[in-house]
Amino acid sequence: MTEGRTQIILWRHGQTTFNVENRFQGHLDAPLNDVGLAQAEVAAVGLSKLRIDAIYASPLQRAYITAQALAGRVDLPIATDDRLKEIDVGEWEGLYAEDIYRANPEFVLALGEGRDARRSPTGETGTEVAARMAEALREIAAAHLGQTVVVASHGLAIRMGTAGVLGWDYPTSTTLASMSNCGWTMLAARPDSYWKLVTWNQRAEQLLH
Repeated sequence: MTEGRTQIILWRHGQTTFNVENRFQGHLDAPLNDVGLAQAEVAAVGLSKLRIDAIYASPLQRAYITAQALAGRVDLPIATDDRLKEIDVGEWEGLYAEDIYRANPEFVLALGEGRDARRSPTGETGTEVAARMAEALREIAAAHLGQTVVVASHGLAIRMGTAGVLGWDYPTSTTLASMSNCGWTMLAARPDSYWKLVTWNQRAEQLLH
């Protein structure tokens, strides 16, 4: 790695029952299911083959427990940061996606047109998530110059954080495919704040073979 450049690995948490049931989680503290726990262990094997210098995580247990699978293998502590949480969906927490879409046609229309929209009257927008995630990622990168850092977070938060540090608007962020459970994205950052997308939604199998 070039001197002074930081590699940030944004790692999505393992599967939860809410993922399977297609329910909005947001800040709801849903645990990993058995599949998610297994996914975290497999991904941790792959990530441990890299030189990991630090681990950060969203404090929500689905991300934190995912991070623990790696921390135990590389003997590193986990630092938590509230800014790494998933998008706040407010009063939509725990609801089935199909019910939300049926009751909120304007929200569905906005998503279909690639426009940002608030996730319930009491939740966040994607752009707001991009701002807080980008702020956290820039601080992490500055604190770990020339190092490789794993950040365990959430699907939409990772998408918007990536967009935030790359300077993309919301419509551009929607061109990225969805993150798989326990997939990760690699970003490279230089001290002059130039960021580069290295990989998107990489899986453990790509490092284990």
